[in-house]
Amino acid sequence: MPAVPPFDRPFDSPVRRFGLGTAAVGRPGYITLGRELDLPAERTVAALRERTHALLDSAYGAGVRYFDTARSYGRAEEFLGAWLAARPEAAADVVVGSKWGYTYTADWRTSGVPAHEVKEHSAAVFDRQIAETRDRLGAHLGVYLVHSVTPDSPALTDRALHARLATLAAEGVRVGLSTSGPGQAEALRAALRVTVGGRPLFGAVQATWNLLETSAAPALAEAYAAGWLVVVKEAMANGRLAGRNATGPDTAALRSVAARTGAAPDALALAAAAAQPWADLVLSGAAGPEQLASNLTAAELTPTPDDLAELAPLAESPDTYWRTRAALPWS
Repeated sequence: MPAVPPFDRPFDSPVRRFGLGTAAVGRPGYITLGRELDLPAERTVAALRERTHALLDSAYGAGVRYFDTARSYGRAEEFLGAWLAARPEAAADVVVGSKWGYTYTADWRTSGVPAHEVKEHSAAVFDRQIAETRDRLGAHLGVYLVHSVTPDSPALTDRALHARLATLAAEGVRVGLSTSGPGQAEALRAALRVTVGGRPLFGAVQATWNLLETSAAPALAEAYAAGWLVVVKEAMANGRLAGRNATGPDTAALRSVAARTGAAPDALALAAAAAQPWADLVLSGAAGPEQLASNLTAAELTPTPDDLAELAPLAESPDTYWRTRAALPWS
């Protein structure tokens, strides 16, 4: 697999351990708690394009060099592609990751839709969506992931699809998968075994890890040891670990360590993810520049072993965590 510059280990600055995800701003509806406080009152295409570009400007100015998007994030690929086209000096200096396998179906609505996105991991969907991604991101695509792979996904067994992904990898794109659900570790270990022509196919994973959901850690360590790019998503548990929401007894340890260290809870949650020895990149899902600035103070934090031990009891069982996440409202 080709390397993914400029993120070859080791990193040249702490902030480069963090990336910006665009799930929260590429479409009007998502499942982040407190979303109504984070976005413009009018969530028009123009308003969210402007917000996305402001976030990208802020992130790039702060030193962030990895930007994450997906076909199912509404118009996020389009917004990011337009930003890259308008800023060639930045475009030459960043890595863009996107994902395929979900189709956005909400038609720019936040409610009253049967499903906001529909998942299908078929070769036909890959063929359609890689063309759509190329149309919006051009040659900037550096990482392309099968979106939300679970242990039963055909993406783990479909040889025709594997051949297409191998062709994309041969063109210099690092191919991989994102994972979700209580079977993240099982799906990841199955992906580690996938080969094409006797060589490993996948070289990147984007997985959910946060202080509430730690179950994928051993499998992520295996992927890291195999040379994969390991990206952490949902490090703030869809807002459950943000300061305004971390108010219950289940997050008392987060508030305690934050108070003792003087760190904001959001930054501490992100720093805890970055402290994992297998984590290459940790994504911020900020919806505004001020939120992003707070998130990126995580780059200034180094949680001690004692801090991490105090935070460890926050972890829930995977079934509990994913059941709670599934119940979060789209808003």
